Amino acid sequence: MRRFITVTALALLLISCKDEKSERIRLAVKNQLNSYPESTLQDLYKNFFQDYFGPGHIVSDTASAGAYLDRELASFEQAAGGVYYEPTGFNSNFYRVHLSVIKEGLIPRDVFFNAFIRSVSDMQTITPEEWKMEWNRIDSVIQTMNLSLAGYGQDREKLFSLLEQGKYVVHHSEPFSKAYDLHYRIIKREIFLNEILPELP
Repeated sequence: MRRFITVTALALLLISCKDEKSERIRLAVKNQLNSYPESTLQDLYKNFFQDYFGPGHIVSDTASAGAYLDRELASFEQAAGGVYYEPTGFNSNFYRVHLSVIKEGLIPRDVFFNAFIRSVSDMQTITPEEWKMEWNRIDSVIQTMNLSLAGYGQDREKLFSLLEQGKYVVHHSEPFSKAYDLHYRIIKREIFLNEILPELP
């Protein structure tokens, strides 16, 4: 009898955790679509992907990353919508921090870049196979939301095909890139909260 109660309690706890995770996924999707209504499934995928993999997939070496940052800083005048930062995915393991914090003199360029680079070197990610399983769970929740996303079916098929090939990196969709002129870097949560956020209004 005692064992039955223990097993039942464990089962209820697992169900509760699953429901909580599903709700956090739904909230992350809603937040993205509220902020960026032109998002496609590909853009939702990228947001969740960044939450697990951070910025590592775009940094080959520090010198080229620094040069690319400087070129991007020179390519725009100010931030779109005045948003300085936003969490990734549903775990908020990382933050997208917009380059406007440098342009507006809130964060020195070298401080920002150092935080970005350390976010890469101090990163622990999951394996491609683990990510494939996690995206399956996220996708199953998104399906229940009955969203009207442009190209949803094609994007879903493309993403699963990519994962079957052992690939997982995507860019923002063309509709998203055209609608929003975003310039940001991904910074680890602890570094962002301790070193960047205190300097922002």
